Amino acid sequence: MKVSIHPSWEKALHHSFEAPYFENLTRFVKDEYGRFSNQIFPEGKYIFRAFDSCPFDQIKVVVLGQDPYPTRGHAHGLCFSCDSHVRPLPKSLQNIFKELEADLGIPAPPNGDLNHWANQGVLLLNSLLTVREGQPLSHANQGWEKFTDDVIQKINDELEGVIFVLWGSPAQAKASRVNPNKHFILRAPHPSPLSAYRGFFGSKPFSTINGILTQRGKTPIKWA
Repeated sequence: MKVSIHPSWEKALHHSFEAPYFENLTRFVKDEYGRFSNQIFPEGKYIFRAFDSCPFDQIKVVVLGQDPYPTRGHAHGLCFSCDSHVRPLPKSLQNIFKELEADLGIPAPPNGDLNHWANQGVLLLNSLLTVREGQPLSHANQGWEKFTDDVIQKINDELEGVIFVLWGSPAQAKASRVNPNKHFILRAPHPSPLSAYRGFFGSKPFSTINGILTQRGKTPIKWA
């Protein structure tokens, strides 16, 4: 099946795109966009934005989220990110920025668009790539989980030294597909208001990531 995605990912995932489950997933997603006009997020052209913004061979870090923001105008294809005009910021992103400032002592970015992270090799990947307005996890159990499992497995198998950032239990469940002898796994509670105070705050992910990258002779991420 032909998918509009960065050529590096088209090559890496061609077996997934040809699989029967992906054909069924595609049929479901197209039906949702057709039945619920302007109520499926992100816009169709941004479904694979995380991949287009971070080519396969440039991945340094994988940040794994749950599913797109179900609030109109928030989701734009990168996990935890939103368009630059969005105010107020989603609460999980506010907490991420609080931890960034506490960790590195630098001011938070001026807006919630994290595309500058993606352009430096941070794959901002949700476990599910689409959602219905106001209904978190509404596109669960339709095939996206299998697809993102395939993505993580491919990264695990073909790359080395990638830093996987797993915030919250659903993300951490994906750790079984990562070889800790080849890659790095950072675990912490989810940055949502419900769980950020259980250990996300104080986890220092940003300095830890840059420390690992520096030790491996790679350019650290400019987070702000």
